[in-house]
Amino acid sequence: MIGNHLAQHPRLSATAMGLALHILSLPDGASVTAKALTLRFPEGETTIRRSLNELETAGYLERRRVPLGGGRVATRTFAYDKPGCAPEPDRGPPPPPPSPSPSPSMVVQAGRSLPVAVSVPGPVGPVRPQPPLLSPQPPSATGPAADLLARLRVVDPRLLLSARDIHRLAPAVEDWFARDAAPAQVTRTLTANLPREPEPIRHPARFLEHRLATLLPPPLPAGPARQPLAPLRTCDGCERAHRTHDPAELCADCRPAGRAVA
Repeated sequence: MIGNHLAQHPRLSATAMGLALHILSLPDGASVTAKALTLRFPEGETTIRRSLNELETAGYLERRRVPLGGGRVATRTFAYDKPGCAPEPDRGPPPPPPSPSPSPSMVVQAGRSLPVAVSVPGPVGPVRPQPPLLSPQPPSATGPAADLLARLRVVDPRLLLSARDIHRLAPAVEDWFARDAAPAQVTRTLTANLPREPEPIRHPARFLEHRLATLLPPPLPAGPARQPLAPLRTCDGCERAHRTHDPAELCADCRPAGRAVA
């Protein structure tokens, strides 16, 4: 219940009265920093801070800065339905604070004469900037397939690919090589009939991926089986090596005239 002592307070501004009504209606743990309230109301941060100071002077809010140890400080805020209520004594260390925010955050227990406050740590000194996290770089693709993809931009600047795209598309180019497609044939297929300039190729990696998949040639048919070569043997007549399946066969120079070759 909101008493007339707040609604008819002689020294509070209308903004301060409205903030008090809003704060006392909030659920447990709601943030009541000036920045948080600025996001809720059209008034600026300066007006909000001035109204919070009015409520603190009138006894509807109480803010305390308490050390947490380790060089950290927290702001504990108490909200009262009626000024003059004493807060309960501390019964132990404050609960674990949430993640720190740029400024000390205030959370309240609304709608009770005896308040409960939760401490949130705030920065007490200059914060050392952390180095930016670097995104992991993809492994550099090497080999004829990667070289072919990297050189496509020489044929057409619109086919410029990132290192990540080259690493992803290189296996598809290697599939073409495995089917006896020469690098010049692959380049010619990928760069033929491109959109006329100055029309851009908005996604060159997707464009090339589509061509590599849909225009993949079939494997070459298997040719006739080759006859195995005759082994090398030493001629018994001249001791020279010659190919023959017959261990006793002489070479062509030592063979008698008219004798068939084995």
